[in-house]
Amino acid sequence: MNTAEMTAKMAAGNGFIAALDQSGGSTPKALAGYGIEAGAWSNDEEMFGLIHEMRARIIRSKAFDGSKVIGAILFERTMEGTVDGVPTPQALIAKGVVPFIKIDKGLEDEVNGVQLMKPMPELDALLVRSKTLGVYGTKERSVINSANAEGIAAVVAQQFEVGRQVLSHGMMPMLEPEINIKSETRAECDQIMLAEILKNLESMDQQVMLKLSLPVVPGTFDPLTSHPKVLRVVALSGGYKRPEACVELSKNKGIIASFSRALLEDLRAQMSDDEFDASLAEAIDAIYKGSTQKI
Repeated sequence: MNTAEMTAKMAAGNGFIAALDQSGGSTPKALAGYGIEAGAWSNDEEMFGLIHEMRARIIRSKAFDGSKVIGAILFERTMEGTVDGVPTPQALIAKGVVPFIKIDKGLEDEVNGVQLMKPMPELDALLVRSKTLGVYGTKERSVINSANAEGIAAVVAQQFEVGRQVLSHGMMPMLEPEINIKSETRAECDQIMLAEILKNLESMDQQVMLKLSLPVVPGTFDPLTSHPKVLRVVALSGGYKRPEACVELSKNKGIIASFSRALLEDLRAQMSDDEFDASLAEAIDAIYKGSTQKI
């Protein structure tokens, strides 16, 4: 796939985006969920080796291909690794899956009810390296915890600022101002964030993608799914278990999944290859249905 073909797949492809981008802080939890406890590694290199093998197993699985998984988000170390000797982004492209890279370096402490992204002084170098490896786009996450208008405006402004930097390298930014699904003011957060995103889109001359928490009221983000400056809106599972996440997703037309935990929750290192493939296929089918069959 060339860039134009990847853009077309992101714009209109039937399927969802797999989030395989757990980073340093969340890796032990991801490995524990996969059936590998903390005593299985003695340093960070061994830990990252184990999580890379989990991701490589997913990518090489016969259940994982571009017919239902149209994109995948990678952690930086995964991007720079290989799957059966092939650079990971190229292994994805060979299966018809569009590669993205997680670029944020974690979150700042909460101020005004939100957590901004930490500074990314090496972002330009990462973008150059990623594009050279064939990566199509990026994903960058910040978090909204409460309905503070000033805080939400700051989150959205920072997302678009980083998005412009990504676009300057000829790559597609997937902006992720996540709303905490445990927030007591979620519905109000949805409305404030929507207004801020629409305001920022007015100044854009190129398209972006959006990765959002599923809204409290289905259809809230319809103005974004139909917006000419938005290539695609995708949803994170945000802590929902897969069945509930897929039900909520199916209520929102024009939004596809970009799930991590909800995709991986039933996979275990101890499974045989046949068991692993069957479990992954079951998860992919459920998330594909929620992404493509709307209530």
